[in-house]
Amino acid sequence: MTFLNYNFGYSNVSTSVLVINCGSSSIKYALVSERREDRIFGLAENLGSADARIKGITAGNQPLELSIPYADHEKALETILGRLSQYKPQAIGHRVVHGGTLTKAELLTPEIVEKIREATPLAPLHNPAHLVGIDATMRLFPELPQVAVFDTAFHQTMPAHAYRYALPKFLYTQHNVRRYGFHGTSHAYVSERGSELAGSYKHGGWLTAHLGNGSSTCAIWNGQSVDTSMGLTPLEGVVMGTRSGDVDPSIHSFLASNLGWDIYKIDKMLNSESGLLGLSDLSNDMRTLIEASEQGNEDATLAIEVFCYRLAKSLAALSCGLPRIDGLFFTGGIGENSAYIREKTIAYLPHFGFNLSKEQNDGLKRGTEGRIDAGTGPQIWVIPTDEEGRIAKETVHVVEHEVQQAAKKPESDIATA
Repeated sequence: MTFLNYNFGYSNVSTSVLVINCGSSSIKYALVSERREDRIFGLAENLGSADARIKGITAGNQPLELSIPYADHEKALETILGRLSQYKPQAIGHRVVHGGTLTKAELLTPEIVEKIREATPLAPLHNPAHLVGIDATMRLFPELPQVAVFDTAFHQTMPAHAYRYALPKFLYTQHNVRRYGFHGTSHAYVSERGSELAGSYKHGGWLTAHLGNGSSTCAIWNGQSVDTSMGLTPLEGVVMGTRSGDVDPSIHSFLASNLGWDIYKIDKMLNSESGLLGLSDLSNDMRTLIEASEQGNEDATLAIEVFCYRLAKSLAALSCGLPRIDGLFFTGGIGENSAYIREKTIAYLPHFGFNLSKEQNDGLKRGTEGRIDAGTGPQIWVIPTDEEGRIAKETVHVVEHEVQQAAKKPESDIATA
């Protein structure tokens, strides 16, 4: 593929990058424009069924709902791209959960696609769906440069003492068993944006808490991840909506020996039936639990307490990777919108010198960025994440680099590329 026919100046590309996130039966998409408020986005869901549809927001902030019965990924992508063709997207950025040991976003070539395929055992629920979307878009739009942006790549700067498990060496050297970390695009965006607002762009020591149905924490020094809560898979770490987070690994043998459960039943329980849902026996939605707790539901109250305590415990542990702590960034659906959870979490960290302003915390409009500390001690910020924007930005960087490299090649090399 040659890129000399494209004009990939940053301002040009940033107005026309299509970001795609393929799940097993859904596709999230966003056409990232220069202004975030102009973004076109949506979700194709229930793919393969009679109820398949596309629902989202189109130009002018107008709602879109389109029935596409029995559409597969390729048909849904064809429909999405057809509706967006008038905006002439000039590149496609794919979110890929697991990149194995790949350390940065990569132009999609047969070799990179194969590396994504090789990482499938590390993300068996996610990578196959990403590969379906990649295969479909590369067939439908072979003329467009396409880039894979990996959730794991941001954490490849972790030192060995942070990413190695205390397991036999051959499991690492022969089978790649190590800690990888996830939510990398979110932690990267939030730490970059937050440090900029704090007046120390990509400098100093920061803790980030991405809190949603999936949650993780990260320690960042001078713009680079030095440790994170998730590990080989997104199950490790803090309590999440339906995932347990950290548990004693011997729970597998205990449940197998005493209840006769097989590994698949245990895995499903830990990933889909635990966390806030398991503790409360009510819901994985923090809003529902807070409401129930206010009405006297003790299980909901306990679920909230465990969530906040384990979150604070994770942040405290990750601080070991930082020479100093300049502040903390909250993000994700819970982190951005729940002043109550932010306050309870900070309360578990009194010895870190955080001084939360109750007025600032309670008064911050939901979904907006702002500083919520009292002006003394490490800073505390709420930074709404923008994973699509980050993926688009990384896509731009990769394509611009390829353009520059192509421009340096002799014409004979380009003709045979």
